Amino acid sequence: MSFQKTVLVYRNELLPISETFIKEQMLALHYWRPVLVGRRLLNQLPLDDIDVRIVGLRHSTTATNVVSKLRRALGVVPSKVIEELKSENPLLVHAHFGIDALDAWPIARALKVPMLVTLHGYDINTHRAWWEAGHGGIRMRFYPRRLLRLARRPHVSFVAVSQALRRRAIGFGIPAEKIAVSYIGIDIRKFRTGDVPIAQRALRVLFIGRLVEKKGCEFLISAMSRVQKELPAAQLTVVGDGPLRQDLEQMARTLNVRISFLGAQSSADVKRELDASRVMCLPSVTARNGDAEGFGQVLLEAQASGVPVVTSAFGGADEGIREGVTGFSFAERDVERLAQTLTKLLTNDELLTQMAHEGPSFVASKFDVIERTKKLEILYGQLGLAQQTRQSKTTNSSTHR
Repeated sequence: MSFQKTVLVYRNELLPISETFIKEQMLALHYWRPVLVGRRLLNQLPLDDIDVRIVGLRHSTTATNVVSKLRRALGVVPSKVIEELKSENPLLVHAHFGIDALDAWPIARALKVPMLVTLHGYDINTHRAWWEAGHGGIRMRFYPRRLLRLARRPHVSFVAVSQALRRRAIGFGIPAEKIAVSYIGIDIRKFRTGDVPIAQRALRVLFIGRLVEKKGCEFLISAMSRVQKELPAAQLTVVGDGPLRQDLEQMARTLNVRISFLGAQSSADVKRELDASRVMCLPSVTARNGDAEGFGQVLLEAQASGVPVVTSAFGGADEGIREGVTGFSFAERDVERLAQTLTKLLTNDELLTQMAHEGPSFVASKFDVIERTKKLEILYGQLGLAQQTRQSKTTNSSTHR
């Protein structure tokens, strides 16, 4: 395919293993050619099938680090970087996460192109007071006011990954007319119903997510201690890693919960775990600093794979399931309700089978990444057309001088 338009997709670090959704969205672009731009390559997700440009330091010394930090603080982008990116002929910069938008904006400004910012969750849910107290680092103390200043610029627009997150962004201070909602979606060709019928699988509950406060894994472990007293054969498998892993392992030992911690896994491994499970649970909560789930892509992956979900995820619990049809929601931290719901699903093969049947069609109808990305490209087109119009006016003005 011959692409006519180029978008620079920006993320400071390329790319954490938990951010497959950014890569999948880029691969789903049809009319736009994406170029992934970042300051540092992590070598966690394979990016061989994507054009990548690294704009950070490749060889650092004490002196170059000081200069780099000063430039970053002042919003100055080296001319060499701008010339390299200008050669891509971009019409738009698409930054993921409000935090990274602060570093993407100087690039967009130097290239004289508009910027679109996808808000994902912690970048807008976390309390302003937490940032301003310096808990996110000295440089991030002014993040809230810098983001709001950015939101006032005429060539900066936003998308939120859920309606719930859009409401939070408006509450944060971003003008409502500047925020659209764009679900990212998932690859329904990759996430399909597994070969083993769900009622024939072990009594296995699956958790997928980083082991941090907002994911709420501790509440699932508490609930499973109750479930396993009634159903001794019930199992819990945890996919993901993070700073709370040791605490959660100790909690499971204290409660005598039968649990397997598998650590971070690839997308293919996640799919295998889904195909061996009866239920996927995302017991997300609002963290003490306000951080909360933006949506919870794993809810879609599970339902598309024919695995019913149980969740309290902000955004996802309302927008990402069909209540009582493809999954169940429950209030944050309600361990008793969670335990009852898990027991109900693990012991009712008829209900489980019916929900497993409904999940794939629900996700296909609303959250196919290809269809969702088509809608994103419409937004790209609106912003890009405005940019082309401005460029045309500038060229015509120069020609008639």
